[in-house]
Amino acid sequence: MSSIRPGISADLREVTVGTGAGLDTADMVLNIGPQHPSTHGVLRLRLVLDGERVVSCEPIVGYMHRGAEKLFEVRDYRQIIVLANRHDWLSAFANELGVALAVERLMGIEVPERAVWLRMALAELNRVLNHLMFLGSYPLEIGAITPVFYAFRERETLQTVMEEVSGGRMHYMFNRVGGLKEEVPAGWTRRAREAIGEVRRRLPDLDNLIRRNEIFLARTVGVGVLTAEQAAAFGASGPVARASGLDFDLRRDDPYLAYGELSVPVVTKTAGDCHSRFEVLLDQVYASLDLAQECLDRVDRLTGPVNVRLPKVVKAPEGHTYAWTENPLGINGYYLVSRGEKTPWRMKLRTASYANVQALTTLLPGCLVPDLIAILGSMFFVVGDIDK
Repeated sequence: MSSIRPGISADLREVTVGTGAGLDTADMVLNIGPQHPSTHGVLRLRLVLDGERVVSCEPIVGYMHRGAEKLFEVRDYRQIIVLANRHDWLSAFANELGVALAVERLMGIEVPERAVWLRMALAELNRVLNHLMFLGSYPLEIGAITPVFYAFRERETLQTVMEEVSGGRMHYMFNRVGGLKEEVPAGWTRRAREAIGEVRRRLPDLDNLIRRNEIFLARTVGVGVLTAEQAAAFGASGPVARASGLDFDLRRDDPYLAYGELSVPVVTKTAGDCHSRFEVLLDQVYASLDLAQECLDRVDRLTGPVNVRLPKVVKAPEGHTYAWTENPLGINGYYLVSRGEKTPWRMKLRTASYANVQALTTLLPGCLVPDLIAILGSMFFVVGDIDK
């Protein structure tokens, strides 16, 4: 009796896929995404599997592409801040700060000292907010539900402070070319310090729950090892690179704003695995809370304006400049080219997530499918930051 069903071509053959002895094996092509919880946006991974082992990985980007760089070219220098706010929606303040710094550098604007220290305080609070999101969501992606509740409790405490000062919860729009939008509300620095103290006291709840959890350790230690050489070759930066032993942080090594006046602790590890990346993020939260408090203490000792009076139409002189900042996820670069008009001729973004996600082509081959999610989540990227 023929095994070929009616309507099926006789030249098709049956292939048994498996890894057991005596079985024919064939590679399977599997798509993760373009929508998946651990990708923080719309990313697609094209995997070739041999059984449950990854043979190769091709990250396919572009599903969220909104053409921000082209949109910059038809908006003036005040308007592009609202777009820059959004490519990494977890680092909005840091994104808009980089744009403002690039324009100020090209125009030769000196920002008032009070605005400089306020910017630093808000940037460090934004860094903590970014890290808390990943510290809650990463364990969630590999099965630990409770940490996300603790992480969001702390996020809400700091979000309240950020919302009071700017009016926004995620997209703050508080930077302006020449400083900040407006003076902070009366008593805000005191309330911000109280919020920082509250978060610092409660952070061990999250820390003790997950850092040494034996199940979490089993899923992350020794998994997804990225060497320092590989990190450097891919242009990785931020927590991902520092977990591999790359001791580099722009706040210390090429200071902007007034970071040169602070002793910036740079958290590094050497293992380069998923657990090291998680630990760098966690330890950086403690460090950033301390930096934010130092900046607020300095703000209280300063008086004066928080912005520079600008003409109704802001035009950067003809020329080009490059500004880079240590964003929460790594180094962000802003290459600005002006032809003397009110809109940039070109504003090129060099984003941390774009460089970090490239390393997946090296990290994932050889791993098992269950470890794939642990590795993917530990690379700490936002897809909007890739598809900018």
